[in-house]
Amino acid sequence: MNTIKHLYPGETPDVEVIIEEMNHVPIVQDYIRSADEYVFGALYDHGQPLATFQHRQIRGDSYIGGGGVYREAVSMPALEEAGRTLLDSLEYHGLACIEYMEDKETGEFVLTEINPRMWQSLPCAVQAGADFPYYYWLSTQGLSSKINHEYDVGVGSHLLYGELGYLLSILREESPLVDRPSLATELHAVLRSCYDMPRFDTLRADDPRPFLRGLKYVIEKKLT
Repeated sequence: MNTIKHLYPGETPDVEVIIEEMNHVPIVQDYIRSADEYVFGALYDHGQPLATFQHRQIRGDSYIGGGGVYREAVSMPALEEAGRTLLDSLEYHGLACIEYMEDKETGEFVLTEINPRMWQSLPCAVQAGADFPYYYWLSTQGLSSKINHEYDVGVGSHLLYGELGYLLSILREESPLVDRPSLATELHAVLRSCYDMPRFDTLRADDPRPFLRGLKYVIEKKLT
């Protein structure tokens, strides 16, 4: 179930119901009309960057927003500067995942959230050559000098059951802020990108269980 809720003008949310549903006090944010959404991932050692990575989110787990289910590796100096400036100012240590929206009006990268952990779209980074789990292990062994922080721009990866969730969201979710896309158009886009970029987060013939477990979760949450 998507945990992003867009409110209609004048709508007052039932705070108690939302807190009970989410099991925490949710964050209320302004809606940014974005041209694109990005993730800046990094591994830092006491204020010094060891490796960074960027991707552009093509589709999320819902058409109204959410975690990326198809993303492509990018390299943008302005995004690099925004991510490093934030983490440098914190003298950051460890892993960080920062999400930005590119403001459609100003072109500014607007901070959406920051998390001190691995990120959902990590397989995209790994498939592009930025192996953060391995980098993290190297850093714990005193081998940070062996980290190769380069990666291949343009590599994409699909969370395939998440793509199904995206398509189901078009049928079952609505928003006063985001126009509902055409199901036929988006189905074609998903199939086309799977054909052009056949890289998948969890789909493996020798170990199908993670994919099947995710598929079961999406069907239960989107169809109930």
